[in-house]
Amino acid sequence: MNSDNDLQIAGDLLEVAHLLQPPREHPVTVAEFVGLARAIAADRAQWEHLVRYDATSRWYHRLRTGPGYEVWLLSWVPGQGSGPHGHGRSSGVLTVLEGALTERTERGTRALGAGAQRVFAPGYAHEVVNDALEPAVSLHVYYPGLTEMPMHTASAAACEARPVTA
Repeated sequence: MNSDNDLQIAGDLLEVAHLLQPPREHPVTVAEFVGLARAIAADRAQWEHLVRYDATSRWYHRLRTGPGYEVWLLSWVPGQGSGPHGHGRSSGVLTVLEGALTERTERGTRALGAGAQRVFAPGYAHEVVNDALEPAVSLHVYYPGLTEMPMHTASAAACEARPVTA
């Protein structure tokens, strides 16, 4: 007859080191890139002291690189925008760290507040603008690293067709 004290479980899986996946030093999946962006966003000490604002052009700083990816920090003063563009063969994660940005695509317009994230694949085209009265800061993870940013001839007005609902 078995009783609770007669049964032994083979052990705690978390204590059997050879069965655990080693933690990855660098992200390789979309979910891991999103997680990287969230971790950097949460660690203000890592990026806040680097931010600069430039009234004549968008400011940007490459924050980190890894095998096959790069992380950029951008600031946006009111009225600054990217212009309609794509990202070549790169996928990416855009995270708003402070302030608010507006994203325009052929599908419509989306307001992005602090903490908002957008994930996109190659071929995705958009325009990002600071339509607010306060500066904004965003984080961009590109994989593979951004090697081209083709500008599109579509006017911003064409991207403002209708609001996109979440």
